Amino acid sequence: MITSVKNPKVKELRLLQAQTKARRAAGTFVVEGIRLAEEALAADWQTTYCLYSPGITTRGMEIVQKLQEAGVETEAAADHVISAASDTRSPQGLLLVVRMDRFRLPETPSLVLVLDQIQDPGNQGSLLRTAAAAAFEAVLMTEGSSDVFAPKVLRAGMGAHFHLPIMTLPPEEIAGYCRQHNLTMWAAMLRQGEDYTRADLRAPTALIIGSEAHGVGAALAGHARPIQIPMPGSSESLNASTAGAILMFEAVRQRTAVQG
Repeated sequence: MITSVKNPKVKELRLLQAQTKARRAAGTFVVEGIRLAEEALAADWQTTYCLYSPGITTRGMEIVQKLQEAGVETEAAADHVISAASDTRSPQGLLLVVRMDRFRLPETPSLVLVLDQIQDPGNQGSLLRTAAAAAFEAVLMTEGSSDVFAPKVLRAGMGAHFHLPIMTLPPEEIAGYCRQHNLTMWAAMLRQGEDYTRADLRAPTALIIGSEAHGVGAALAGHARPIQIPMPGSSESLNASTAGAILMFEAVRQRTAVQG
């Protein structure tokens, strides 16, 4: 059992939790908690190492046992060690080091979400979760967006990471991908553009959600048609994740209505 917070594995976990640079260099990230660990295992993502508390729940121990049966290195650690390696205030006693998957974008996409410099981890994770729920086939992000494998993004995503191809690309490559696959690009705008209920989202579509502070950047907006969510109330704007959810499920509604 690991009892020292100075243990090399604990130091590695803390570094992976804290630094984007460390995650990218190692090609791994930390999955923390039972729910996310179950999602990672169900999606067959490769775990390289597991740290767990001896007092973990039965559900958590079942995950540890599955990893052991698969030949993954697992090691028990004292509660204070788990707390030191954790990114949460109330650790569930389970941390996995998981390899970043090499995402493959769909060859014939129909629904794609584009996140343009979304920097708030909570918004980014929520948008990924909604995209997975709405059966979007991929998420493209511009450079400058929050690190998709950061702990707060993972928690907000609630397992979406393990079921969605997610890739960070320069704006021109995103526009090129959309042109190549005949995706109509719609950029969410504030009080300008077509009403989202009247825009035709039944055709192959890429929905672009811009940053909280500046909206969709010119590099992508120049390739897209503007779309808006009318707001009859006094609020100045909608939260990025809320606006994204409305637009994504409008696309679902239109397509469901056509099928019906």
